[in-house]
Amino acid sequence: MEENRGDGIRGTAGGTAPVPLSVLDLVTVGAGRTASQALRTSVDIAQLAERRGFHRYWVAEHHSMPGVASSSPAVILAHLAAYTERIRLGSGGVMLPNHAPLVIAEQFGTLEAMAPGRVDLGLGRAPGTDGATAAALRRTDRLNEGADDFPEQLAELVRFLDDDFPDGHPYARIHAVPGPVQATSPGGVQSAARPPVWLLGSSGFSARLAGVLGLPFAFAHHFSARNTVPALDLYRESFRPSAVLDAPYALIGVAALAADEEREARRQVLTGALSMVRLRTGRPGLVPSPEEAEAYDFSPMEREFVDGWLKDIVHGTPDEVRSGLDDLAKRTGADELMITANAHGGEARLRSYELIADAYGLPGAA
Repeated sequence: MEENRGDGIRGTAGGTAPVPLSVLDLVTVGAGRTASQALRTSVDIAQLAERRGFHRYWVAEHHSMPGVASSSPAVILAHLAAYTERIRLGSGGVMLPNHAPLVIAEQFGTLEAMAPGRVDLGLGRAPGTDGATAAALRRTDRLNEGADDFPEQLAELVRFLDDDFPDGHPYARIHAVPGPVQATSPGGVQSAARPPVWLLGSSGFSARLAGVLGLPFAFAHHFSARNTVPALDLYRESFRPSAVLDAPYALIGVAALAADEEREARRQVLTGALSMVRLRTGRPGLVPSPEEAEAYDFSPMEREFVDGWLKDIVHGTPDEVRSGLDDLAKRTGADELMITANAHGGEARLRSYELIADAYGLPGAA
């Protein structure tokens, strides 16, 4: 089984892109829009990404945020699997401390059975929400315990995925199904393949752990840009070859939005900035419209935050976005760029991915 654990990790750059390009979807819900509309947009973007040669499409786990409808990545990925054929689908990520490892192994074993050979399991150790919501998810208020136990939870999850608990272990007779046990049962013809595991992070902890374990690593540059280069350096320095990878492989999440005109791109990304202002001040809500964001009276402190936030979003015309992404790939040495385009409406997000694909000459243009 080890020979296929690294399948699908390394992508191929298309067109003139410096590295493979992928998509991170938060399933954002704008004011005046419904979650159903947001999920239909996700299908549209996934199909566009597949047609245009993006390597993978990930969904991120968040909770108790009205403007983010991605609380159940496995459910959304199953939906997307029904509407796509080739693109890799995965979690960016599942927040492991929120779940029992066996449940995640079962969910992603099911996804692997639905979409064989194209499922990724990205894992994070953060709650993906506030402390009170995390306590409700985990049925405990000892939240630090979950984060501190992450390496042990990860090891248990991998054991369930590989179905290889040693004899005498309390879980030796427990099997994640669908999974490898079906290949070794009498008459079994199930593939023993399972989704590759990625570690996600916004600091050095997961970077070092991914390196030590020889796993691929995804860094959240889109909200922790100052830590990107140090974390990637730590990952590469810590890396030990494994059955999964013989050399480091790191992608970074990048907030990027292209529009036909620079002013329109600015209008669109301002909606996400206002959403972050409200989230950071305990007022999470639906993503505001461009008109609401432009009319909003930012305080001096809020304006300072917004200006800093927008500096880390690659936005503008297609040429400007291409130049910004090229520079980011060169500066960080990332092996893959995973683009998240957050805006009020699905039309702007779809248009952005199409324009970026056109700017790099990716295949499948209309």
